[in-house]
Amino acid sequence: MADKVSTIILHNYPQSPVAEKVRVVFGLKNLSWSSVDIPRLPPKPKLTVLTGGYRRTPVMQIGADIYCDSQCIIRELERRQATPGIMPTSDAGLMWSLSRWTDGAFFDLSVKIVLGSAGDNLPKDFAEDRGRLYLGENWAEGLKQANAQLPHLVAQIRAPLSWLNEQLSDGRDFLLGSNAGAIDAQIYHVAWFLRGRWSAGPEFLSEFEHLERWENNVNGLGHGDVSEMSADEAIEIARSSESDIKGVVAPNDPQGLVVGDKVSVGPDVDGGEQAVDGIVRFADAETIVIEREDSFVGTVCVHFPRAGYRIETT
Repeated sequence: MADKVSTIILHNYPQSPVAEKVRVVFGLKNLSWSSVDIPRLPPKPKLTVLTGGYRRTPVMQIGADIYCDSQCIIRELERRQATPGIMPTSDAGLMWSLSRWTDGAFFDLSVKIVLGSAGDNLPKDFAEDRGRLYLGENWAEGLKQANAQLPHLVAQIRAPLSWLNEQLSDGRDFLLGSNAGAIDAQIYHVAWFLRGRWSAGPEFLSEFEHLERWENNVNGLGHGDVSEMSADEAIEIARSSESDIKGVVAPNDPQGLVVGDKVSVGPDVDGGEQAVDGIVRFADAETIVIEREDSFVGTVCVHFPRAGYRIETT
């Protein structure tokens, strides 16, 4: 087992599809990691004390470094352990670009199907939280529309699933060939979500023979070697650790960021989410890292992707 400072900690809950995406990457890389169970609904005080307010699932922690968004998490896992790699072909740029669709419009379709099909059976607090998160301020109307338009939504997701089924029809084990990659995890989490959370999901997915075989292959990767950790222990690890992230901003930053700028960072969507305040420690085309002080956890560095996130100076 790695020492406490380098232990990979995932703050997640079992039913989270986005956490499942990351858990599959742990399995692909055969990593050891610790799981901290977090609530499905806010408030999540023992998570947000680390992130500064970010509440989405999952969040990865390594020492005093806090990684938000699965995009950022998966890239960091690859940086830390390159073998086995998450890009079995030389198409990394194309695959990362495609991930903007799998994590965006493709996943959003699955959310609308799951929430819309549940209709009035959704618990009120869950409906309001997830509706606001994925459908915006006018979430109640959005849920009604998703329910009314369910056949249309299913038709929209059926098309790309048909394409993926055709991709797998030559007998390959994974989407890019004989070896699994990040794209398998990024698409699998949507199929996993539909199968487990939509009552009609298993019957719907049975149409896709090759996709179901592929699902079994991805499931067979497992989740790596996981142990349980308490939230308090994770907070203590952050408090007693120090990030070694260098103070650097890459040239040609479109927003003119410099080390030491006071900024706020949050998802670039209409979900009413709290942005995280901090000081720029690092930034390049893919990532921004902000340093923040907290009287309870001390100094931590919070990592966000640039794609899909808004940075504003404060």
